[in-house]
Amino acid sequence: MFETLGNRLQSVFDGLQRRGKLTEADVDKAMREVRLALLEADVNFKVVKNFVNRVRERAVGQEVMRSLTPGQQVVKIVHEELIRTLGEPGRLNLGLQSPAVIMLVGLQGAGKTTMAAKLALHLRKQGRRPLLVAADVYRPAAVDQLQTLGRQIDIPVYSEGTAASPVDISANAVKHAISTGATTVILDTAGRLNIDEMMMDEIKAIKARVNPIETLLVADAMTGQEAVRVASDFHEAVQLTGLIMTKIDGDARGGAAISMREVTGVPIKFLGTGEKLSDIEVFHPDRLANRILGMGDVLTLIEKAQAEIDQEEAQRAGERLLEGKFDLEDFLKQMQQIKKMGPIGQLLEMVPGMNKMAKDVDLSQAQQELKRIEAIIQSMTPEERRNPKIIKASRKKRIAAGSGTTVQDVNALLRQFREMQRLMKQLKRGRGRGLGSLFGRF
Repeated sequence: MFETLGNRLQSVFDGLQRRGKLTEADVDKAMREVRLALLEADVNFKVVKNFVNRVRERAVGQEVMRSLTPGQQVVKIVHEELIRTLGEPGRLNLGLQSPAVIMLVGLQGAGKTTMAAKLALHLRKQGRRPLLVAADVYRPAAVDQLQTLGRQIDIPVYSEGTAASPVDISANAVKHAISTGATTVILDTAGRLNIDEMMMDEIKAIKARVNPIETLLVADAMTGQEAVRVASDFHEAVQLTGLIMTKIDGDARGGAAISMREVTGVPIKFLGTGEKLSDIEVFHPDRLANRILGMGDVLTLIEKAQAEIDQEEAQRAGERLLEGKFDLEDFLKQMQQIKKMGPIGQLLEMVPGMNKMAKDVDLSQAQQELKRIEAIIQSMTPEERRNPKIIKASRKKRIAAGSGTTVQDVNALLRQFREMQRLMKQLKRGRGRGLGSLFGRF
């Protein structure tokens, strides 16, 4: 989402860092480029003005002019001011109330129903017992959609169909939660194509009846400046406690996410990062600033790995690898676990220094290669995966036909796998003598 903005800002900073000494004119020129980049990214013009003024005031001061690395010092200032603009990290305040009621509001099409399920899944991982509530009785199939999502993640959904009042549904859902032991109630309220008086009156009535501890606006990041206006209108009407930005994996310019906190004063609490129900991130302003400025996001990458990869399975695979027992069955399992973390490009952008590679290299070819390898291994029998030595000509033809590849592709995979096994055996032999003995001949 921030690709264009990130590229523009990084090119500005690359120019600054090539200079041994910065003059006030250099800073002014850089700030003009930063201002233009932010405006083109759809950042609110008042936010841009305040941001650039703060950066310039610090950049022409003593902390830069006397620095041995003035260009890097300017990048540091921009990073700090970007974090300040994005605001303090907002966290859910579920308190001691049980059940804690969370009301999701927003316009139709922002991804509210899907986000309700994502949030429920996120809270269940934290040990809470969520109940989803289908309080949108206007949008066709909204109730069915929430029930389908609930079944996918095995989380109960409270519904009274489309004939009942959303206010009564919400109140009855809280009673149902108390009787069933649910600790969190997530209300999926109705959205409209635009803000209207009826919509606001309804969510005000729901809020008055069930007294939610959190009222979260689900806003589509791809709507740009409109998302900021929507957030301001909702906050004025129902006093929002937080924002959730959806579709930040899209090709939007990203300005809304940067503007919303400063314009509304409401903290961003979550980001929707993809279509899967596990694609939700707790908002960290410093991590988002790192991504925008091309500094990577190692902490989020680690969290993704911890959430998606079976740690015990990974440890077993590592031990089997060093013992020389690692087979194609193990390889397939590890590859499938890594795939759960997301597209290769998205993962590379979180590694410091790799973001430019992710943009410059065509990663679609690498993604296709992984799919081809997966198809080949899945076309093998369990015995063939465990013991690839038995795969002769006739078996190779069958595997190639079953995976939609060629015998040459199968040969290439088996050759690469044998090479990996050979290197692992060398490593195992070299462990007692140190790595120097293993690589000494090179």
